Amino acid sequence: MSVFESSHPLVKHKVSLLRDNNISVKAFRELTKEISMLLTVEATQNLSIKNIPLTCWSGEISVPILADKQPTLVPILRAGLGMLEGSLSILPCAKISVVGIQRNEETLEPESYYENIISDIESRTAIIIDPMLATGGTALATIELLKASGCKTIIALFMVAAPEGIKLIHDAHPDVTLTIGAIDEKLNEQGYILPGLGDAGDKIFGTL
Repeated sequence: MSVFESSHPLVKHKVSLLRDNNISVKAFRELTKEISMLLTVEATQNLSIKNIPLTCWSGEISVPILADKQPTLVPILRAGLGMLEGSLSILPCAKISVVGIQRNEETLEPESYYENIISDIESRTAIIIDPMLATGGTALATIELLKASGCKTIIALFMVAAPEGIKLIHDAHPDVTLTIGAIDEKLNEQGYILPGLGDAGDKIFGTL
């Protein structure tokens, strides 16, 4: 598995701003959108391209374009929706697959309650978007759902991640690429990331 932690100064700066305990809902949403844009650019840097002929103002030229269909973005409900606008600004033609998997706060195990995967998933790269990778259970369930639907190439994009979640995905699915804004220290006894962001879903939706 390839794990890519962003070294971009703007990503580092904006993730740090997200950690402020007194951050407003407006600021959290705006930063989430901006970080999602930056991470989507980094996550797609290895997409295949091909050359095609094009009539330019100066004549006939050969130009590079994406060789395959645009990826499908896969927000994990509900917090992943907060990253969707930013990712779509980079991939405006991407189709959207939606997965509803939530963590049971008592068992810390994932529970599925909704799925809507595009019909041609087997011919597209899937980019999972979710603010945080904590225990990894929700991401793992999403990856397994995508693979069961025929997806062959998966990238997972997170603003922050815990080493425990990264290891779980690595051990189970070494072919999945992770693009992460910041790899944090650890999980606490309740399964929350330290230092983390708190509850990203609550902060995005204003349900604190």
